[in-house]
Amino acid sequence: MLCEFASSKPVVGIKQSKRAVSDGLASSAFVARDADPDIIDPFSQLCEKNGVRVVYVDTMEELGRACGINVGAAVAVLLK
Repeated sequence: MLCEFASSKPVVGIKQSKRAVSDGLASSAFVARDADPDIIDPFSQLCEKNGVRVVYVDTMEELGRACGINVGAAVAVLLK
């Protein structure tokens, strides 16, 4: 699933990702399983409410690497 990042530039980070989902711009969301539940649970619910597919990734490190950044990422979205 993370191979989807190769063909588009993801939006990384909770604030930007929440905005993209709320504005109807996100096609899919990626959430790291090891991220803080206080952050990812409300985000996952927002995605569900807005009909955005959520893909879970094992670690923040793995998601950050897939996004092309040198730090971990709790969430990221791909735009439509």
